[in-house]
Amino acid sequence: MTNLSLEYLVRKPKTTPIAMGANPPLLILLHGYGSNEQDLFSFAEELPDELLIISARAPLSMGFGSYAWYTIHFDATDGKFSDIPEAIKARDTIANFIDEVLVNFEVDTNNVFLLGFSQGTILSYAVALNYPGKIQHVIALSGYINPELNPENLEKENYKNLDFYISHGTVDQVLPVDWGRKASPFLDTLGIKNSYQEYPVGHGVAPQNFHSFKTWIKERV
Repeated sequence: MTNLSLEYLVRKPKTTPIAMGANPPLLILLHGYGSNEQDLFSFAEELPDELLIISARAPLSMGFGSYAWYTIHFDATDGKFSDIPEAIKARDTIANFIDEVLVNFEVDTNNVFLLGFSQGTILSYAVALNYPGKIQHVIALSGYINPELNPENLEKENYKNLDFYISHGTVDQVLPVDWGRKASPFLDTLGIKNSYQEYPVGHGVAPQNFHSFKTWIKERV
């Protein structure tokens, strides 16, 4: 296994690209708070055969096989809040990890997907908006855009190649659907192509949601 800065699992492409000498598209999976790299990897086998899929493990151990990209604090005064310096560090760690993957695996650098769930989605947005040259497609499941992780200057010109699939559960008890709904209008202001879907579920991925984003990916590989 290639040594990268984050622990990871890999599913190699099951088919070779039709074009001679072409490299496979890349999909990187970013799990949610308190989970691990096995979580999203559980549906890797169901995703398009052409993809090289890498599922990354967040760096902060919470014990018992649970990991986080950054700390979420709970206190009586402020309730629940994110550790922003840690989140910024995680954003940049993921950007660096993408570079490592591109160097160590033969992939199509013009067809890179990020798929995040919850905290993984928050960071997928942040990576895309800060490092738009590294990826082209984002699948943002049950998350939201945290403005504190955005660059100071959001230049429309930088985001022409980005394309988002966004979904959220209407009865999400962890991250309210209202937070998720703000993403599409925000991306519209930057001229970023995006598709937004809602499903009658809580903080999770419904089967019809899975089939929807699988089709979305398939159309882009």
